[in-house]
Amino acid sequence: MADLEVFRQRLTDTNAVMNLVGPDTLPDFWNRHAWDSAQLLNHAPEASRWADLGAGAGLPGVVLAILLKGRPGAHIWLIDSLAKRCRFLEALVRELDLPATVINGRAEDNKVAVDVVTARAVAPLDRLLGYAQPYLQSGALGLFLKGEKAEGELIEARRQWHFDAELIPSQSDARGRILSVRRLRRVRP
Repeated sequence: MADLEVFRQRLTDTNAVMNLVGPDTLPDFWNRHAWDSAQLLNHAPEASRWADLGAGAGLPGVVLAILLKGRPGAHIWLIDSLAKRCRFLEALVRELDLPATVINGRAEDNKVAVDVVTARAVAPLDRLLGYAQPYLQSGALGLFLKGEKAEGELIEARRQWHFDAELIPSQSDARGRILSVRRLRRVRP
C-alpha cells in the first residue's frame, strides 16, 4: 500500500506538468487506476512476466510491478515510445525498487518473452493487436483494459484479425471490460 501511495503522489505531481491521465480521474485513483489495473492479476495469477504496451502513466504496468514485487521471477516491461513518459517511469522504478524495465521504443519492435501482454488506453483494438502481435504470436495471453466501446472495437478488429477473445466485465467500472485475447493472426485478403 505504501508503494501505491507513493505512485499516486508521483502521478498527481507529474500530471500537473505532463498530461499522463485525465486530471479529473486522480481523485478516484484507488478505484479508477489502482484497482482497475490490479484486477488483471485475477485473470493470470501464475503469470510472472508481463509487457505493458504504451505504458505512459504506468497503468497498469507500475501497479502490477508493485503487486508482484518480491515474487521470484516476476518482471514487467514498461514499453512506451515517448522519452518524457519513459523518464517518469524510470524514476518510479528506481524509487520503488520495482521488478521492471523501461523500454523507450515502439511496442511492436520489441520482442521480450512474456506470459501476458497488456495495455490500457493505447489505441483502438484493431491497431492495438498490431502492436501486440509479436507477443501474442509467441504465446502470450493478451489482457487489455477497454471501455464501453469494447464490443464495437471487437467487431472492427475482426475485419483485420482472427483471434480467440473473451470480454470480461471490469470489477472497477460497470462500463469497463477486460478483453482476453489468444491465437492472433491476420485476416488474409
